[in-house]
Amino acid sequence: MAKEIERKFLVTDSSYKLMAKEVKHIMQAYLNRDPRSTVRVRITGDKACLTVKGLNDGAVRDEWEYEIPMPDAHSMIERCASGRVINKTRYVVAFEGFDWEVDEFAGDLEGLTVAEIELPSADTQFSLPPFAGSEVTGDPRYYNSSL
Repeated sequence: MAKEIERKFLVTDSSYKLMAKEVKHIMQAYLNRDPRSTVRVRITGDKACLTVKGLNDGAVRDEWEYEIPMPDAHSMIERCASGRVINKTRYVVAFEGFDWEVDEFAGDLEGLTVAEIELPSADTQFSLPPFAGSEVTGDPRYYNSSL
């Protein structure tokens, strides 16, 4: 079992696009959205994963992730999704020693852009990139499972 330590921020401008070292499309759906144990299937490029996440304790939570066959991922999304299927473009931005993941949502969520940073510990110090605005870590309105 791994621990996910993540901080999340709203994005204030599009400067992340010019700073990005990688861009990828993501399609994901939740099979279970109970905050105590969310279950997500995600397709990124030619890779599909099933992820189980435990309840948040601030910026920390348990996480298990397993690669699954692509046909299984498509079937799960088509037949088992709880709520909407999320499509987003992820921009990976290196900034002062950390990789930031900036998710630009499409479809019904168009206009929402959120930046996340994964940290080695909850007390790790970091600087905010120029596109990062208000922090929304722990705000359930910005959990992908709530969207």
